Amino acid sequence: MRPYFAISILFLMYGCFSTPERNCSDYRTGTFTFEALIGTEIETTTFVRNDSIEIDYFRGKADSSSIRWINDCEYIVKKINPKNMAEKKAVHIRILSTNKNSYTFEYGIVGGDSREKGTAVKVN
Repeated sequence: MRPYFAISILFLMYGCFSTPERNCSDYRTGTFTFEALIGTEIETTTFVRNDSIEIDYFRGKADSSSIRWINDCEYIVKKINPKNMAEKKAVHIRILSTNKNSYTFEYGIVGGDSREKGTAVKVN
């Protein structure tokens, strides 16, 4: 009787740790918003993405980046016309989970150790 009890407990524990939903292809294109704490204020960025180009709108200015998809849930973003050395660095983005109208992601400079997390909301 004990082996059956132990197996039942294992199945119950496994059921509690489901993997997050990742329908990444739903977020390859569209218009999105992203809020970030910059200094002491929350700033909003709007970006429009098609399969290979992303246009960011931040503080009334537009900036274009190229996108190279690594797989369905990961891509590299690189500024098309960088204005300084920091903007020349590519950013690796990995979608961690998705839901009805948003996705959670982590991002960092390609080759860097630091990673940040954020949530983007699809507005159309």
